[in-house]
Amino acid sequence: MADSKKNLICPACGEELVKIYDSEKNINLDICLNGCGGILFDNRELNKFDEKGEKADSIFKEIENRTFKEVDTNAVRKCPICNVPMVKMGAGIAGVEIDNCNVCGAKFLDNNELKRIREGVAEDYSHLDSLLDNLYKDNLKSIVGEENMKKAKPSPRRQFFENLVKAYLMK
Repeated sequence: MADSKKNLICPACGEELVKIYDSEKNINLDICLNGCGGILFDNRELNKFDEKGEKADSIFKEIENRTFKEVDTNAVRKCPICNVPMVKMGAGIAGVEIDNCNVCGAKFLDNNELKRIREGVAEDYSHLDSLLDNLYKDNLKSIVGEENMKKAKPSPRRQFFENLVKAYLMK
């Protein structure tokens, strides 16, 4: 779904979300600056901000040095775009659950959850590279043999294997 142009209401506290334009990514972000500090990402927007190496200055500049009201993070929220109940999904980081709309793909993060995801992703995956290399190489060696290892190139299977290992180790 494309950026919503209409003014939306925060699913956590009921305040109007403020549109913040990120010129680098050409995205309108919806942030609850006058309420709880939550952020609504339209479908496929979160993946442009969720890793530590991705620029998120437009977001952090707006929310820094502000005090936001507390909200019940366990409450069921309604998608401000579709008006249907959102579903809580684990973000792979302990204690972070994203509210996700299964209709339009919007995601709502409570105050500080984006920061925790960005920090947690970098920490959780940093030690896995050597483990994944060892597991993948040993697995590939047993399939193709020692001689063919020199000819082997990375493939979609490796990506699948890495994702499987990461998902298992993140639990």
